[in-house]
Amino acid sequence: MPPVGPSRPRRGSRAPLAAVVAATAVAVLAGGCAGAASETDQVPSRSSAPSSPGTAGLTKQDLDAWLDGRMPTALEETGIPGAAVAVVHDGELLSARGYGYADTGAGGDEPVPVDPERTLFRTGSVSKLFTATAVMQLVEEGEVDLDTDVHEYIDFTIPTSFDEPVTMRHLLSHTPGFEERVSGMILPQGTETDLRKRLATDPPEQVFEPGTVPAYSNYGNALAGYIVERVSGVPFEKYLQQNVLEPAGMDSSTFAQPLPDSLEGRLAGGYAADGTAPAGPFEVVSDVPAGALTAPATDMAQFMLAHLNDAGTGPSALLDPETLERMHEPALGEESLGNLAAGPRMALGFFREDRNGHRIVGHGGDTTYFHSHMQIYPDEDTGIFVSVNGGGQEAVDSLNLREQLTSGFADRYFPASDEQEADSSVEPTAAEHAAMAEGTYEDTRSMYSTFLYAANLMNPQTEVTAQEDGTILVTPGPSTFEPTVYEEIEPWVWREVGGQRILTMREQGGRVEAIGYGVAFTKLRLDPTRQASVALPVLGASVFLLVAAVVSWPVGAVARWRTSQPKRGRSGRVARTLTRVGVGGALAALGSWAVNILLVMQFVPVPDYVLYGTAAAQWLGVAAIAPAAVVVIDEIRRSSGWKRYLGSTLVLLALIGVASFSAAFGLLSFDMTY
Repeated sequence: MPPVGPSRPRRGSRAPLAAVVAATAVAVLAGGCAGAASETDQVPSRSSAPSSPGTAGLTKQDLDAWLDGRMPTALEETGIPGAAVAVVHDGELLSARGYGYADTGAGGDEPVPVDPERTLFRTGSVSKLFTATAVMQLVEEGEVDLDTDVHEYIDFTIPTSFDEPVTMRHLLSHTPGFEERVSGMILPQGTETDLRKRLATDPPEQVFEPGTVPAYSNYGNALAGYIVERVSGVPFEKYLQQNVLEPAGMDSSTFAQPLPDSLEGRLAGGYAADGTAPAGPFEVVSDVPAGALTAPATDMAQFMLAHLNDAGTGPSALLDPETLERMHEPALGEESLGNLAAGPRMALGFFREDRNGHRIVGHGGDTTYFHSHMQIYPDEDTGIFVSVNGGGQEAVDSLNLREQLTSGFADRYFPASDEQEADSSVEPTAAEHAAMAEGTYEDTRSMYSTFLYAANLMNPQTEVTAQEDGTILVTPGPSTFEPTVYEEIEPWVWREVGGQRILTMREQGGRVEAIGYGVAFTKLRLDPTRQASVALPVLGASVFLLVAAVVSWPVGAVARWRTSQPKRGRSGRVARTLTRVGVGGALAALGSWAVNILLVMQFVPVPDYVLYGTAAAQWLGVAAIAPAAVVVIDEIRRSSGWKRYLGSTLVLLALIGVASFSAAFGLLSFDMTY
């Protein structure tokens, strides 16, 4: 039976309080923040501009001229040091181009230009396509079944909160239901990785029913890679080298960390921004299957060829043609996703990124310094890969560069047909559905059971506003980062006005509960108490009142001393003292959480004792509610006057406000895994 609404986030047993109010835990996990650290996926979105008619046939001469006219300008405008592009067509490498610098010389060496055949790039989450390919090899051999509980293949237990088992199909389609995890994603240079330990030690909580809510998961893909290792009996990196990279002709590619001596000197320098500072250190990705691949653009072209027409019949075949076709088709349907299946969906490891009516499968990937994207056109026997070695001057520069390149490539060489361009009908249900969609939403790629849930407030929540003409205004629009208008083209399917981005909606009980976008990403409706527009003013007012109270206590004591007023009596002294201790604890904890979250965002480890101490201080603030209430009652009983009535009441309300915020955003949890 199709689900009637999204499974609501559930807390694991380790969380002491259910979150009643509100993400990525950090900007680097937002899936759209270039220049930040992690093996996140940048999914170049469909261009906001209408597709333009193709201007030329896809030939090497035209392609090279087109690339040479775009890429140098794009690098100059963004400050990104270098890029490599490879395009395959009709069973061969059509073109491979290098632009800018693999090494800018900022570290004192001579600048080194990008060579598309020699220069190595870290591909980030494009690695997931290779892991999925390895899985499908085992599926072909009958060693792995896509719909069997993954516990049949692993030697530890993953946390589950629902009766539905987690399967390989769920792992490859980003629907196992896991929350996000950030701790230890990027390890210091020289650190050895241990895939089993990474997966088995404090795994993330399962917060959604498997198969129902797309929520991008590095953990899920890494688990798929570990199953490859367990089933094959060969270490993951070795299996990929022997069964995917070498057969595909990728002689200069590896999942090994650090790089083999023969490849180490070929790696491009990675730059956090525009390349004016020296290159950063080699990044060790702990979720190896999810983001550790290093390769040159020409090797990535070989992989694209292995996934294109008749690839399964050649000497470098990785999979049978039937398996390739299965891998490129949607992994889940309406029976599990409900109406979210009406729009673009995940294939088995691949994102469906169709444009102009053409089937496109692909994947994006990011580390701290490198940003890549691959798109394959199975029906046109074409593929394009691009990678850059810097984030650029602005946060979304690398994302915009890749999006403009891939969408421009599609619009030039594979434009929409006249029939597709003429399809601009709007559903008569639009106004009604727009009203049901109105509200505030947050991304499912988030932490739910730990203190990092509060980091959601650092990213803008999504507001959907119904407009008089039946369209909706989405602020900010997914992937656009700016207000975007959508119109309904099918029941509960919305298309960007003047563009090609698609939203799908799932309704329950007369209102929209989930909005699907970007195939592996979903936004869920927020209750009012978790909305930033409610939570932040409550927190701000509460903190202001508590700070005012802290200031007033010594000021009041000095004033009484200077005016020779009698000291306050012993009655209620214990309650007042406990209240003051709790107020201090609450304020100290909030300040400490702010610092801790900022450190985690920069992948700076925070000692557990600091986190536990901060949580304990936060609990002092909660515990102070009881004595603060006693103080209010005592002031009334003793007829202390309206000023003390008001002051003590405001302190009580402020403590309640901070406690409510803390409970809602995970600041009272003693689960310190993140």
